[in-house]
Amino acid sequence: MQAAHPLGQLSALQQMMTELIEPLDESICSQSLHPDLAPLLWYYGNAAYVETLLIRGLVQNDTDLTDRVEPIFAAGTLTKEQQWERLPPKEHLLNWAMELQDDNLMRLANRDQLPPHDLLNNDRLIHLICQRRAELYEQMLQVLVEYRLSLDEPYTAVIPLKPQTPTAHHIGISQGHYRIGAKQDATARDNEQPAQMVKLSNFRIDREPVTNGAFLAFMKTDGYDRQSLWSNAGWDWKKNQKNHPHHWRQDTRDNWYGVSLNGPADLIVSDPLMGISRYEAEAYANWVASLGGELSGAVLQHEFQWEVAMRTQALKPNGRVWEWCANTFEPYSEFVSDPEPIGSSSLFTLGQSVLRGSSLHTQLPLKRITYRQHADAGNQRTFSGTRLVYPPKE
Repeated sequence: MQAAHPLGQLSALQQMMTELIEPLDESICSQSLHPDLAPLLWYYGNAAYVETLLIRGLVQNDTDLTDRVEPIFAAGTLTKEQQWERLPPKEHLLNWAMELQDDNLMRLANRDQLPPHDLLNNDRLIHLICQRRAELYEQMLQVLVEYRLSLDEPYTAVIPLKPQTPTAHHIGISQGHYRIGAKQDATARDNEQPAQMVKLSNFRIDREPVTNGAFLAFMKTDGYDRQSLWSNAGWDWKKNQKNHPHHWRQDTRDNWYGVSLNGPADLIVSDPLMGISRYEAEAYANWVASLGGELSGAVLQHEFQWEVAMRTQALKPNGRVWEWCANTFEPYSEFVSDPEPIGSSSLFTLGQSVLRGSSLHTQLPLKRITYRQHADAGNQRTFSGTRLVYPPKE
């Protein structure tokens, strides 16, 4: 998606979501393939609902259309399972959403016909709608990965994945005061603002995210079974999980391979690891620290360390996996919330963890240094890996 103008981006995202749904069978679109993931139809309908609520409800003070479907697409009296049961058939939902999308684009293209509103300045409303759609689109792809996993397609690894000892390929960041957050950026979400200065001590940071080979080394040394490596919450979480990244599977020769949108394929030893929770990332960091030497003191990165390393161009955005951070998703000092349903105030109460960066499936509206992804610490389905930091050299 290369459209530069925000209205062009919105149109492209609308089309991408429709094209993702249209060729799929009703059964695939309407079922929940994981307890934490909604059916594809819900994400598609929610995108049209939120877009319409912001344009007609917030700007034009007309909620007639959105009031009718609010129980299905907004948090309220219904459980998520009840919402999913009330989804209309695929063709009905597609026709409803596409009609709304066309009308919404027309309204945004004829701005002089809309009443004045602060969110219309600098196309901020369109940017926020684009980001909501980009987030939902990536979640739809997570659902499709779950579908591929459910097929249990037979596969034999061509080049078996081999364990690889972590190396000390680090970049040093000097102590100092650094800016974090977005400054005068109409595209930024409320949780990225306001920009502020933070003081950081000296630290070293991995040049690249953790690789498949390095994580396999953790697994080969019984990292999943050594309670000393895990937090109490992580150990409790692990009791009901498989001892491998979410997308990994073993063939008949016990070699590991991965499953993605395109089905099963070899895992490349140097590729960024994908499909772990923050709990797994923490246990891995503790294992790396136990190796000693230049790896002593390894911990998960704080999101400020990641942003500073990227902002100072010490690192280049990897763009292949979201990276778990050590800190909880919380507001910045002097935070001011955007209006619902795009405000972040309610999200800060969930105790979720921060992820930074982007994945192979992340769309342009979300690709910026200040963007903050967030998820439960036990979530393995956000196309997520991690990166570690270390104390400065003596």
